[in-house]
Amino acid sequence: MRSDAIHTIHGGGAPPALGTAPGHFNFLPQVSLPFDMPEGPVAIAEMADLFGVTHRTLHFYEEKGLITAKRSGAMRIYHGGDIQRMAVINACREIGMPVAVIQDLMEELTTTTSQAEADELFHTMLARRKRELTADISNIRRQMQQIESLLSGEDEDEVNETCRPVSLALTDMEGRCLALMAEGYSAPRIARVLNLQFEELRHMEDGIIRKFEATNRFQAVAKALLLGVVPN
Repeated sequence: MRSDAIHTIHGGGAPPALGTAPGHFNFLPQVSLPFDMPEGPVAIAEMADLFGVTHRTLHFYEEKGLITAKRSGAMRIYHGGDIQRMAVINACREIGMPVAVIQDLMEELTTTTSQAEADELFHTMLARRKRELTADISNIRRQMQQIESLLSGEDEDEVNETCRPVSLALTDMEGRCLALMAEGYSAPRIARVLNLQFEELRHMEDGIIRKFEATNRFQAVAKALLLGVVPN
């Protein structure tokens, strides 16, 4: 059942049912979640609801060997190990990490011999992804400059209207949220910092993404940086 508490999922010690999917994980990276760890197995509907994904997404992860559902009669169920793995997978997908890279990460995690080693491996992958996003921002900035150069013959007000998203007025809370997003804070961490319920934070992030006419939080941050809404 959901709660307002942020629960830390980790693979240290002897977590329940870690071997329910291909590859045995003695240790998994510590990932914060906005719900309490279920005490027993969960059905696919609850699993999807916990992580805000579709049934098809869970089937896809099964096809890729990342998680495995067992059956209780006609019902597909997931044990604690799969919930722990899904926490890591979901965190990776939220930052745009390709599935193939996640597969490599999970494979490497099967060889870790301590919690510190698992966390270090995860942090190395996060740092690599951050460098990729930074490079993407630089490319977007260069492309925007090229567009502005091509449009230099047009009226300046028209160019500004073309480049700037509509409805960009942010509330103070949205501004703080956007600044934390730009710093790379995860959604659960932003919720804690701003003293918001997780669903309130999600609603605010969705609003910010819409205001920047972006498709996800990373595009919104990139546009905010380009427009000078948040400092680079």
